[in-house]
Formats: sequence, structure tokens, C-alpha cells
Amino acid sequence: MTYTIEKVTTLIGARRYGDKETNIGFLLTDSRSLCFPEETLFFALKSERNDGHNYIPELYRRGVKNFVVTEVPANCASDYPDANFLRVVNTLEALQRLAERHRDEFNIPVVGITGSNGKTMVKEWLYQLLSPQMCVTRSPRSYNSQIGVPLSVWLMNEQTEVGVFEAGISQPGEMLALRDIIQPTIAVLTNIGEAHQRNFESKGDKCKEKLVLFHDARTVVYNADDELVERVLAQMESTLPGGEPQERLGWSVRDRHAPMFVKSIEKKESATTVTYIYKGGEENWYSIPFIDDASICNSIICAIVALRIGIAPDELDRRMQGIEQVAMRLEVKEGQHGCTLINDSYNSDINSLDIALDFMNRRPDHKGRRHTLILSDIFQSGEEPTALYQEVSDLARERGVVKFIGIGPEICAQSERIQIAEKDFFGSVEEFIVSDVFRSLRDEVILLKGARRFGFDRLTELLVKKVHETTLEVNLSAVVKNLNHYRSFMKAETKLVCMIKADGYGAGAVEIAKTLQDHRVDYLAVAVADEGVTLRRNGITSNIMIMNPEMTAFKTMFDYDLEPEVYSFRLLEALIKAAEKEGITGYPVHIKLDTGMHRLGFDPRQDMEQLIDRLRHQNAIIPRSVFSHFVGSDNDGFDEFSARQFALFDEGSKQLQAAFEHKILRHIDNSAGIEHFPERQLDMCRLGLGLYGINPRNNEIIHNVSTLKTTILQMRRVPAGDTVGYSRKTVLEHDSVVAAIPIGYADGLDRHLSNRHGYCLVNGQKAEYVGNICMDVAMIDVTGIDCKEGDSVEIFGDHLPVTVLSDIVDTIPYEVLTGISNRVKRVYFQD
Repeated sequence: MTYTIEKVTTLIGARRYGDKETNIGFLLTDSRSLCFPEETLFFALKSERNDGHNYIPELYRRGVKNFVVTEVPANCASDYPDANFLRVVNTLEALQRLAERHRDEFNIPVVGITGSNGKTMVKEWLYQLLSPQMCVTRSPRSYNSQIGVPLSVWLMNEQTEVGVFEAGISQPGEMLALRDIIQPTIAVLTNIGEAHQRNFESKGDKCKEKLVLFHDARTVVYNADDELVERVLAQMESTLPGGEPQERLGWSVRDRHAPMFVKSIEKKESATTVTYIYKGGEENWYSIPFIDDASICNSIICAIVALRIGIAPDELDRRMQGIEQVAMRLEVKEGQHGCTLINDSYNSDINSLDIALDFMNRRPDHKGRRHTLILSDIFQSGEEPTALYQEVSDLARERGVVKFIGIGPEICAQSERIQIAEKDFFGSVEEFIVSDVFRSLRDEVILLKGARRFGFDRLTELLVKKVHETTLEVNLSAVVKNLNHYRSFMKAETKLVCMIKADGYGAGAVEIAKTLQDHRVDYLAVAVADEGVTLRRNGITSNIMIMNPEMTAFKTMFDYDLEPEVYSFRLLEALIKAAEKEGITGYPVHIKLDTGMHRLGFDPRQDMEQLIDRLRHQNAIIPRSVFSHFVGSDNDGFDEFSARQFALFDEGSKQLQAAFEHKILRHIDNSAGIEHFPERQLDMCRLGLGLYGINPRNNEIIHNVSTLKTTILQMRRVPAGDTVGYSRKTVLEHDSVVAAIPIGYADGLDRHLSNRHGYCLVNGQKAEYVGNICMDVAMIDVTGIDCKEGDSVEIFGDHLPVTVLSDIVDTIPYEVLTGISNRVKRVYFQD
């Protein structure tokens, strides 16, 4: 669903600078999340530590042409000739106003959820309950803030049949804006806990603020056994503006006359059955595969909403039985050294700590094992630290914790309050990671419970320093030269994907990516998700494409904003399901068509109708690009076949483009194609081997990037007739000088170079390999070469092209470059 820039200008009451007509489909507040620049509207938000206006030049260079600002850049007409600037008084309010006007377009059920805890769980479970028969748009993850809510509501489109959105507040006066954006027809309060209590005079004040969401909602859902909620609700107007009474669906385990009377809750080993009477009707029941109190309460809320929307009781029971744990909450993972990890580092307050400890204590597979709690400082509890951590201690002991690890200055100061025998305290995660306590974790169930600011995600990351005398020198200046060489064949508007899979063709993906990011390439591409994660953890913010996504890595891709290639219906279905489970909408993917490679991809002659239909009837993912591979662009003899490939791709890709409002990029040219078929550049090209200095059309070096070097370990004189190496394969024909070098096949040196089949360079002279190349060491004949122990040896590089080695062993340069082991240290330099 898109809006013209003119319409957006009117909706937010802006003054427009610029006259470029365009449609807006995507809103952006974080420059690192940019995906569809052509249809993106960037809101330059200001905060205490940052100013979105600072990112306008970078975003403009990356293709964004529409900006909402409070300050129009100087010389905007000359510096940003293709841009539209919408000037407003407050960019956050403009974002909220646009989302509010967008919400006005829909006359459908919309559920708004607030509360101290459980919002995400209720939202996700409602999605699981409703989505089998309705198209549900919901908040991604926990987008429940003043920024997250408008971004969530913006995701509603023509297919949306019901909306489910969270609303989180931390300060008085925040809920009104969120209510106006969400405009819930059904408003839900999960509970009132301690989170953000210090910002409110009393719990009653916080309850009143949260219940602002209930104003004007036709139906409200809440815990009728909570006296505070009942008291505040009784003071609120119960008649809607049109005179219709508000429907109040409170649930109770005590009041048989409550709209939702919970008659009984029966817990078994790993499941719970809830028996209920809804609106005075018949007795019904449902079962969930959870036994903790939080899940039970949240399931009751979900049951009320589902029944109100029209799910039949028997169908509700069937769906409840299959309900799944919510991502990012109480995740159970197998840990190192026999440990089990329960990750609940999503928030930190006393109520959620109790829930997490209860979960750990009740799990049948955790009984009999030592329970360890790793806890950070607890913020915004509203309690004095002395009382707070005494309560923590009592709770932990009651729940069976035998080992306590506290992290943070406040909890350290309250260490005496923690009355658990085995306890340790650290000022920071970093201190804990380097301690003996961290290294001693073995065979225990560990609950990680920490406020986000402490960085609990780093607890399991250990750095290992690799040292080896053999090095791969990488010339980053040559990378840039190669990049510019291929850019010289391309149109200015053509985008570029740079391939850095296989650890940047052996050169080291992180440093290559940093260089490419500095030179503003549009996309980076790697093979698997782990490669993308490494880039993200090292500060790479560019768009990253995953060329060979594994179904087990979908969550990793979502967590790190990695965009997968989709090449089959099986992968497509699995990806949609995974994205929906995570609460993700509009996740960018790249559609691969098989036009002749016959490796992976959809068949453009047979699959397009089914593919388009499936993509259009879901909103979890969205095609960002469609592409294919030239089979023989490096060989003139295949030009006719390449032409047939292009025609087939052109037809299939245009079908996909025509099915969607947003622009889908097309690309088929690779390194050889950029040079050989410049007329087939389309929207984007992919640069692979050429980036690393090798012209795939003639195997010549453009600008050498990688040089593999080692040193002479030892030299010895060997008489004629003696043999060298295992199996006595090389017999010396004359007295010789043999040098040992610390590189072997475990480092990536091909054994086919053994026994004088190949050579390296010592002080610029050829030195043949003698004997069989060993795992860690090779021997070379340096007879007649002026050299000594410690001298440098070039395996391939500036003076011995890698293509020479690949020709000798009858392979391709790719294999030689990517075969260099990780134990070989990479050294980077610039000219």
C-alpha cells in the first residue's frame, strides 16, 4: 500500500521542498535498516545522543530521495536535486500523524495490547490463534514504543483483516499518542507490574496511564481479579462517543458471573488445561503445552480475544494445543560444557524474574541439575535497592537457585542481601567473561536475566587469537582499483552487489566489507548466515544478501538483518513460516530464477504464476530483487546461449515486477558479464572474482589483491641420490640445498604441486617443491638461490599470479583463493 509524496505532505501538514513525484511504501527511522530506498520516506528523528539529519547525505547517496525534516539542508536544490524534503515542526509527531491517518483507512478489528509484562507473548499467541483463517498484521518483535508503534501500524495493507499491536509506555502522557495511532477496537491489559515504576507517583497512576488505551475501544479485556485495575476502570467512562456501551470482558478465577469465568486450571507434567465459561454460556476448555503461571494467564487473555473475534471453542482448543513458545522470551538452548541456557535477557524486573525462575524450576528436564542465576542490576522497580535485592534473594532461594552471579554496580553494592552460599559479583559482563567463575561453568541450568544495556549477548563470546608464520597479505587499495575498474563499464544508476562469500574469496570478509562499505556499494553477498553474522558483529551496516540460506538459520538472519535468496517452493514456505513465527512483516528476499545453470532457482517458464500467487497472499516477506546466473559470459562461444538465458530471465522477471507495486531490482550480469554484456546491466550487477583482481574472461590479473607468503624455517644440504619427504617420492639427481617452509596442505597448499610439479618464488627466483607436501610443512629446492633462513617465500601474489598455480593443478583461481586455511593470518595494507 503506497501513498504519493503529495498525499503524504498533506497528511502530515508539511511544507514541501522539491518537486519529484514518487510513491511512498516504506518508512525509515534508522539508516542501518534501509532496504527499499526508491520508495522510502526517512524521518530525521532527534534524540539526546543522535540526530537523524546527520544521515541524510549518506542515505541520499544510497538512493533515498524523500525526507521528513525539521531543518532543510542548505543548498538542497543543488546538493540534493532529486530529493523531496518535507519540513515539519517535529519529525516524531509527523511519523505518528502519518501512521494515524494510515490507520483511518481500515475498518477492521484491531487489538491493542498494553501491560507491564506479557505484551509480546499475547501478541504472538494471538497471531498463532488467528492467522490460520485471517490475515493478521502485528507489531514486529516488540515494536511498542513511540517510534515502534507507528512503524508497526504502517505495515497494515489491503490484505490485513485484523491488526494486533503492542503499546508500551515508560513515562506519564505517552499512551495518548499510541492510542490515537492504534485506535483499538479491542484493548487488552495484561497486568500491572513494577516496570518503569520510578517514573510514576504510584501504581495507580501507572494503571491510569496504561488504561488510556481503553478509551473509545468497543471491547476491553483485563484481569477482573486485580482490584487496582477494577478500581481504575470503574472511574472511567463506560459509554462510547456514539452512545454505545463499552463491552468489558474481565476474566476471573473467583467470580462465577465474570464474562470469562475460569472454573479450573489443571497443571500436568508439561501441559495445562483451563476450563472456562465465556459470557454465561456452556462450559468449555482448552489445553496449552506450558505449565508456568505467566503462560496460563496470557493464554486466558488470548482465549477471550479469539472468542470475541469469532473462533469457536473447539477450534480454540485445537489451536491452543499447538501454540509455540514466543521467540526472544525464555528461550531454551543447549549450552557449552553440558550446560542448558535459558535466555530471558529481554527485560529485567522482579515480576519477570519470578516468571523465569518458575519456568526453570518447573521444567521436567531440569530437575536434579544445579540451577544457576546470572542477574544484572534491576532498573525502574520503584523499590529501594536494599528491599529489592532482599526480595531477589528470597525469590531465588525459594525457586531452588544454588549458584548466584550478579553483574552491575548496584547489585554488587547489595551483595550481602543475596543469601545464597555460592555467589559471585562483577561490575560488568567484561569482568565476568575473563574470570575463573565464567570458565568454570559446567553441567548446570543457567538462567540469563539481564537488562539490555549490560550486553548479556556477549557472555558466550570468546576470542581466540590465531598465530602462524604463514600470512596472506591483502592489498585493500587493489580491491578499490578493481571495484572502480568494473564500475567504469557500468551506468551511474546501476547498483552493485559485491560477493564476499567464502570469507571474501579467502581474503577476509570483514576487512573487504569495510572497504566496500566505505566506497558505498549497494549490497554485499555471502554464502551462509554465519558469514553475515560475522560482518554485522564487526560493524558492517550495508545490505547483506545470503546466497545459500539454510532453513536452520532463519532466526539468525532475522536477528542480523540478513536477506536470503529464495530458490524453491520448499524454502519459500519454510521462510514464510519462520518469519511469521517471529512476528516479521515485509522482510526482503531475493528471488532466484534458473535460466540455464540448472543448479538452483525457480523455472521462469513453469513456476511464475504459483510463485507470484504465494508471494501476494502473505505479508511476511517481500521480493527485493530477482536474479539469475549467466552460464558462459566468460566465453564468446556461449554468446548465443547467453542471449537465450537473458530473454528467459527478462520474461520471468518482468512478470514478477508487474505483480507488485514496489520496485523489484533485476540482475543477471556477473564480473564477466559487466564487461562483455554492458547492455544487460539492468538494475544491478554482481561483482565476484573480478573484485579480487582476476579477469574471468582471460584469466589475467587486473590489480592483484592477495599475496600468500611464508618464510624459510630451515636449510640443509642433501647429497645426490637421497630422497625428500614421505614415501621417498623425490630422488635428488645432484647435490642440492633443500629448504623447509611452514606451509602445507592444511594451510591450503595443493598437494598436486609436489614433486617438482609446481614452484614458489624465493627472492624472485623459482624454487620447485620437492617431495610430497606435508600437512604443515613443504620442502623446496633452493639450490643456486641466494637465500637464508628467515627469508620470505612467495607462494602466489604480485610476482607469481595465482592463475599460474590454478593452471598447474588444473583447477580455477576460486579454488586456490578460497582454500587458504583460517589459521593463515591475514595482513591488510593500503598503497
